[in-house]
Amino acid sequence: MNYKTVLGICLIIFGLIYCQKEGSHNYKSIGTITGQDVRMCPSPCCSGWFIKIDSLIYEFDTLPTGSDINLQKETFPLVVKLDWQLSDTLGCPNKRITIQRIAKE
Repeated sequence: MNYKTVLGICLIIFGLIYCQKEGSHNYKSIGTITGQDVRMCPSPCCSGWFIKIDSLIYEFDTLPTGSDINLQKETFPLVVKLDWQLSDTLGCPNKRITIQRIAKE
């Protein structure tokens, strides 16, 4: 075998070992759930849970179905990886998010 063949085989093996299937473990962000929002106000901006993502504090109401996280039993702060988007909640611009996928870090 010449060196080009050996190099090609090595590159293929390297690629198979180190490449992951797109989207299988990649999440948009790392965040820290800091606890429950216990404020009592009539606004839709109150209640739910606080999460810090990239030094900004957001709020969310629920976790997606199938999540293995039970917020009632967790110890906070809880570091998580997640996919999310800003919610369309009126009166809370850039504060409320919807979590699409989440897992403990």
